[in-house]
Amino acid sequence: MTQTTMTAAVMHAPGDIRVEQVPVASPGAGEVLLKVAACGVCGSDIPRMLRNGGYVMPIICGHEFSGWVEQLGEGVTGWEVGDLVSVPPLIPCRRCDFCLRGDFGLCEDYDYFGSRNDGAYAEFVVSPVGNLLKMPAGIDPRAAAMLDPAAIALHALWKTGLRTGHRVLVVGAGPIGLFAVQWAKLAGASQIVTIDLSEEKSAMAREAGATDAVQTHAEAQALGGAGYDIVLESAGVAVTADMAANLTGPLGHAVFVGIPHAPVELSKETWNRFMRLEITLHGSWNSFSAPFPGAEWRTAADKLASGELKWEFMITHELPLSALPEMMTKLGDRSEFSSKVIFVPNAG
Repeated sequence: MTQTTMTAAVMHAPGDIRVEQVPVASPGAGEVLLKVAACGVCGSDIPRMLRNGGYVMPIICGHEFSGWVEQLGEGVTGWEVGDLVSVPPLIPCRRCDFCLRGDFGLCEDYDYFGSRNDGAYAEFVVSPVGNLLKMPAGIDPRAAAMLDPAAIALHALWKTGLRTGHRVLVVGAGPIGLFAVQWAKLAGASQIVTIDLSEEKSAMAREAGATDAVQTHAEAQALGGAGYDIVLESAGVAVTADMAANLTGPLGHAVFVGIPHAPVELSKETWNRFMRLEITLHGSWNSFSAPFPGAEWRTAADKLASGELKWEFMITHELPLSALPEMMTKLGDRSEFSSKVIFVPNAG
C-alpha cells in the first residue's frame, strides 16, 4: 500500500460535511485496511450528520459498506488481498457477559463504524479482522453493501416466529421494509401488505412481492380483517408505531425496527387492544447473533448472491463522494425522491 492520503467525507459538526483529503490509516495488529467498494446511506445517517452529530467529531460516517482487503495488519491470517467482504457495523467488545453468550447487540462496551469509529464514506477504512464477512463468489459489491438492512429485516422477523401461511403487514417501504417483504415471501406468508405514504415506495413494494401496497391506516385495516399475524414497523414515526400495534391481530406479534426522534404514545384503543388480544410487542436493534455476525448476515449473503433477494431495484442514486454533502441536504429536506442511496468512493 503506497497511497498515503485519501478522499473522505468528514463531518466536522452537524451540517458541516467536507469532502477533503485525509491520511490513510494503517491497520494495527488484528486489523485490515479495506478499499471501500460501496457504502449505503442508512436513515440514521441523516439526523446524525445534519443535526445530532457523532459521539466523536470530526468523524467519517457511513456504516453500510463492503470493500476489498487491501492490507493485512500484524498477525492477521486466513485473508488475502482482494477478498471482497461485507462489514457488520457493530464492533463488539467480545468480553462482557452479553457478548460471551452471543447477544452482541446488547454489548456493554461496543464501538460502531460511522458514529464512534471512522466509517466508510471514504476510499479506505480500517476494520478489526473479526468484523469481516467474506462474500460468496459472484456477488455484486453493491449488494454486499446492502447486507446490513437485509439482515436487520431478517433479525426482526425471526423474533416473531414468522412461518408459512402468516399474514404480514410491513409499515414503511424503505430498504428494510422492502427486504422484509421479500423475507416474508420466502417464508411462505399468505398475504404481505405494505403501508407507506409514498406511491413511489409502494410501487417498489409491489416489485418486491407485496400482495397489496397501500397509503392509509384505513386501507391496511380493511385488508387485515381482525388484524395481521405479523407486523413489522420500520418507519420510526410516532403515528406508525401506534398504527403497527393497532393493526396486529389476536396473539400476533409486532416488531419495531424504526428509530423515532420524538416521543411515542399509544392511544387508549391501541393499548386496550394489545392487552386484550395478548399481542406481543418486540424491540429489534441491529441484526446480530452467534457466531458473530450471525445467521442473519450469512443467510442474507447467500440469498443476495443467489438472486433470491432482489436489491438493485431499490437503488435510486449511485454517486461519488463529491456529491455527498449536497445529497445529505436533499435527504434531510426530502426535496428529492430516494430509496437506497449508494456512494462508490473508488469508482472510476
